[in-house]
Amino acid sequence: MEDLYRTIERASEGAYKEKGSKFMAFAYPVADEEGIREILAALRTEYYDARHHCYAYMLGADKKRFRANDDGEPSSSAGKPILGQLLSFDVTNVLIVVVRYFGGTKLGVPGLIHAYRAAAADALAHAAIVERMVEEVVHIRFGYAVLNDVMKVVKEEAPAVLSRTFETVCEMRLSVRRKYAERLRERLGQIDTLSFATEETSL
Repeated sequence: MEDLYRTIERASEGAYKEKGSKFMAFAYPVADEEGIREILAALRTEYYDARHHCYAYMLGADKKRFRANDDGEPSSSAGKPILGQLLSFDVTNVLIVVVRYFGGTKLGVPGLIHAYRAAAADALAHAAIVERMVEEVVHIRFGYAVLNDVMKVVKEEAPAVLSRTFETVCEMRLSVRRKYAERLRERLGQIDTLSFATEETSL
């Protein structure tokens, strides 16, 4: 499973103008749909007088979660061209919203496709694109008697230690690149009294 991906480091903007219509593009790094909904709501409030707020997003290192929305424009004339730029720039965990102010002259479907594509591309062209990795956080609990066994594995596998508590029942939170997580879990799983849970995060 893919554990490296490209995304944008911070929000960026772009723009495109055609026959009086103004297309303002905003690109954001995002982690989930909840964050996307918050950004969309904020933009709709700020640019309440705009005709359309079209957008596309892609989530996950595997790029399997995505959506394109035309927001009233002709079908596939806005959201799909925006999504196409996410694919062209090979980025994920990114939301692009293009806000259109209508200039009085209709552009036609080919014109709209070009305009939304150009605005989205301009926003990404102004973005700092970075490579990230997916990490798994392994939370382990074990008896103090096997602490040395646990620390031997931790030293050899070299995960990042996020937190640790050494008492009668010990706990540690370890962060490791996803491609190495299964090996870490297998080695830790051979230690008596140890139990663990796993969560995923992106760095």
